[in-house]
Amino acid sequence: MRSWLWLLVVLALGGLFYWGMQRNPKELPSVLAKERRPAPDFTLPVLPPYREDWGETLRLSDHLGKKPVVLNFWASWCLPCYEEAPVLEATWRRYRDRVLFLGINTQDKEADALRFIAQFGLTFPQVFDPRGRVGVDYGMYGVPETFVIDREGRVVVRHAGAIDQAGLEKYLKEVLP
Repeated sequence: MRSWLWLLVVLALGGLFYWGMQRNPKELPSVLAKERRPAPDFTLPVLPPYREDWGETLRLSDHLGKKPVVLNFWASWCLPCYEEAPVLEATWRRYRDRVLFLGINTQDKEADALRFIAQFGLTFPQVFDPRGRVGVDYGMYGVPETFVIDREGRVVVRHAGAIDQAGLEKYLKEVLP
C-alpha cells in the first residue's frame, strides 16, 4: 500500500513540474498591471556612479506624477539582461526628457553590478536591492522583468524576459501623450 502512495505522490509532483515547465513566463499574470494598481513604493540605495546626480537613496514616489517610469529588474548573472541592456540604454537616451528609466539590480553583488554597468555604459539611474525585496512587492518571477508605470503612478505593463526595442517602444506609446 505504501509503495502505491509513494508512486501517486511522485506522479503528482512530476505532473505539476511538467505543467510548470510548459508555461511561458511572459504569460504569467501580474495583478499590478492587469488591474492598473498603484506602483509599490520603495526607497533603495543608489549605486555609486549615480549618487552625484540622484543622491544616496532614491524613493520611487518622489518621481511619480511627473512622467512615466520604466522599472527594469536585472542582475549581472542574468544572461538575458546582457541582451536588453543596450536596448534600455538607447531608449533611455531617446526618451530621457519624457520618461524616467530606473534599473533595479537585484539579488546580486554590488561589485558585479558595477562591472555590468560599466560594460554597457548605462547612464540611467541604478539602485541596489541585494535581497530582492522590491521584486517581491512587484510580483517578480525572475530577471529580467520590466514594469511600466504611467504618469499617475499605476503599473500598466509587466514584461518578463529580455525586452526588445519594438516591445519597449510599444509600451512607451501606452503611457506617453
